[in-house]
Amino acid sequence: MSTFSYITSIGTANPPYVYEQKDLAQFMTDYMELSELEEKGLKRVYENAGIRRRFSVLPDFTTSGALFFSKQAPEPTVAERMRFYEHAASPLAAEACRKAMGELRPEEITHLVTVSCTGMYAPGIDIDLIRALKLSPGVHRTAINFMGCYAAFNALKVADAICRADASACVLLVCVELCSIHFQKRRDKEQLISQALFADGAAAAIIQAAPQNSGTFRINRFECAVIPDEGKAMAWNVGNTAFDMILSSYVPALIQTGIDRLLSSYGIPEESELHYAIHPGGKKILEAVKEARGLTEDDLWASYKILSEYGNMSSPTVLFVLRELSEVSSGHSILSAAFGPGLTMESMYLTKL
Repeated sequence: MSTFSYITSIGTANPPYVYEQKDLAQFMTDYMELSELEEKGLKRVYENAGIRRRFSVLPDFTTSGALFFSKQAPEPTVAERMRFYEHAASPLAAEACRKAMGELRPEEITHLVTVSCTGMYAPGIDIDLIRALKLSPGVHRTAINFMGCYAAFNALKVADAICRADASACVLLVCVELCSIHFQKRRDKEQLISQALFADGAAAAIIQAAPQNSGTFRINRFECAVIPDEGKAMAWNVGNTAFDMILSSYVPALIQTGIDRLLSSYGIPEESELHYAIHPGGKKILEAVKEARGLTEDDLWASYKILSEYGNMSSPTVLFVLRELSEVSSGHSILSAAFGPGLTMESMYLTKL
């Protein structure tokens, strides 16, 4: 058995369509046919999100034509969205996997862990990746579905357990989310906020029982906490026409209440050179973490950068943040956390080798 497991590489991928946040605000204003007052409110939400641009698998948010979102057509059904997800998700996941695998041969991958909450089909992404990456047909597969923004942590827990039990294991983990296919015409506050934040992307990681290079992160331990009385503050449901995000405005306050207690449970000495890889669920969430831990924006620079350049891609996002910290000096500690339905807070403590 191995004492630790290690994240030995991270690869990321985004779809080809990239949009400035201000252009997305204008598109949604036109698409939903908002009044002048409603337009001002929506654009204020988009401007205050801390996002400069976002990526999507859809070309819809330009004047070149629409696959899903046209004022002249009814909104797509869940079935139509899922058919598009099946078409678009696995190629994006495969791109991230190839980057993470680097020079690893396909037959060296012993386990495959897939993560997604924005679509499901069977045979699923895992089978598609076996074909696309030419993995062994005997690769061990685990699918983690519908857990939201913190799901990468649960996937890392699975990979960590595998590698600690089997020193020869080489786990390929991949998160892929197509959040933009679930945009809707609804004007309720929760929907408007989520459509101002979410984007598409994929991230993959290799986890092994031994360090491989100077960019390796050693996984020391995990901690989690659930606020059971606040289960409806953040939720992700299958609606009649799309998956519906419920994101209450008081979520940042709940996170501020619980995050310091959660991260303090690691007992890291105050003099430690500590870095943070916080899931940038939104600007207000980062501000809540900052206030709870007495941090500055510089302490959360990687999270703010990913939020600005990519938006909230749900489960892959924290791996994008970790990739930014790959140049941190050896020996430094990293605290990472994400938040999602439940209300659930997941975290891990890493050491950069």
